[in-house]
Amino acid sequence: MDLTKSWADVVALLAGAAAVLAPFFWASASHQAAQPLLILGALLLISALWSLLGAGGASSWVTAAFGALLVVSPWAFGFDGSAAAAWTAWIAGAVTVIVALWTASQTRGRVLTNA
Repeated sequence: MDLTKSWADVVALLAGAAAVLAPFFWASASHQAAQPLLILGALLLISALWSLLGAGGASSWVTAAFGALLVVSPWAFGFDGSAAAAWTAWIAGAVTVIVALWTASQTRGRVLTNA
């Protein structure tokens, strides 16, 4: 098990869980936010669980893409006026992107060093 990748998957799992739970708890006032947060959060959850369970899982680049989609979702789906939903998407997405890109660069550096 690659511990560097596994802690990044735990971060993606937590970010996905926050996005999935937001429409039910702290962002329930925004109906426009529910579907994007649920779908993108579920994608993050599934990819992180898949990787944590040792089934290969999504690469760090795919996880970063899901995070980037989460970051732009408030503007794309029109819920940037709802503070709780928008900030949940921005923070969860940004943290996911940063960690996934950092993990991808570390993995790429190890591959290049071993070549």
